[in-house]
Amino acid sequence: EKMKVKIIYWSGTGNTERMAEAIFEGAKEVNEDTSLINVCDAKVEDVKESDVLIFGCPAMGSEELEEEYMRPYMDSINELLKDKKVALFGSYEWAEGQWMDYWKEELENLGVKVFETLIAYDNPSEDALADCKSLGKAIAK
Repeated sequence: EKMKVKIIYWSGTGNTERMAEAIFEGAKEVNEDTSLINVCDAKVEDVKESDVLIFGCPAMGSEELEEEYMRPYMDSINELLKDKKVALFGSYEWAEGQWMDYWKEELENLGVKVFETLIAYDNPSEDALADCKSLGKAIAK
């Protein structure tokens, strides 16, 4: 039976959105049942009915998630992620991309297994986008 895959992301300048689109492209190649959703339109149901969840958010402020949409959404669904296949991605423009380590750790502390994390500097390069596509393929099979 095919798994249901959802990519849910927030993007400010479009960098994380480009990553999301590349992940979507890769996932869709191996699994038709893949959707790409802006977090502003995402519902708790989206997580409940999915097997694979790929969340994207750029580094904001002092290495944190965007707090108007992404943070409240994650808080509303974190508890539902234990039996799902989960990956995280996003772009960053300063420091080392520490926010991703915090995000992964937060989920792991809740008992969520994080399949992979992927970060890209600023406007994702061709290589970074190729990595995004590979991630989509690997997790959606």
